Amino acid sequence: MRLIDLSRTITHKMPRLPNHPMISLSEFTTHAEKREAEGYAFSSAVMLLNMGDHSGTHVDAPRHFDERPGAKGIDEMPLENFFTEAVCLDLSHKPLKSDISIADLEAAVTAAGVEIKPRDTVLLHMDHYRRTWGTEGYITDFPGLTKESATWLGKFGITAFGVEAVSPGRPGRNNFEVHHVCRDMGFTHIEGLVNLEQLVGKGRFRFIGFPLKISGGTGSPIRAVAWLD
Repeated sequence: MRLIDLSRTITHKMPRLPNHPMISLSEFTTHAEKREAEGYAFSSAVMLLNMGDHSGTHVDAPRHFDERPGAKGIDEMPLENFFTEAVCLDLSHKPLKSDISIADLEAAVTAAGVEIKPRDTVLLHMDHYRRTWGTEGYITDFPGLTKESATWLGKFGITAFGVEAVSPGRPGRNNFEVHHVCRDMGFTHIEGLVNLEQLVGKGRFRFIGFPLKISGGTGSPIRAVAWLD
């Protein structure tokens, strides 16, 4: 068994979309504070973490973009949705700020020699993290799906797809249309992945990405992992 960590490290003021809360990480108690219990001396350290439910590597819940009564929060989604069979498609040749078309996805499936099956998680390697991390372009310059290409994926009956970027579609209309495709077709997506280049050419594997059980959450950070036999 080989596990590949697909998750970004959560750090103080890490990059995020401006309409989401800033991530704040600080010391709450430190080992400089000595304590005593029944004559026994010790110290303990605790961190304080403040962030939104779409921070770092995370998954969206239906209620994020579905205003209808009864739209599920993250705590209501089946755990089986976060432990699935998966494939990774190589789209690293796509220029930054470009759209991923149906033809791009079809060619990537052929090149990978895989079949997208119902309830799969489909990971899309766009080489975005390597090309833009540490620059302002990380938030804006990624390739992205369109309404048409997201719909093409959804017709396979997938559980989710995942990207390295902060959004599944290019900034603006495309992004909101892709979110609504997920809403209307009953699947979701994962944002903020890393290390997808390690999955290119690996065929089928297991994807693990359990969310926190946040009451009514519109999404949740996950520890995304690929499990290769």
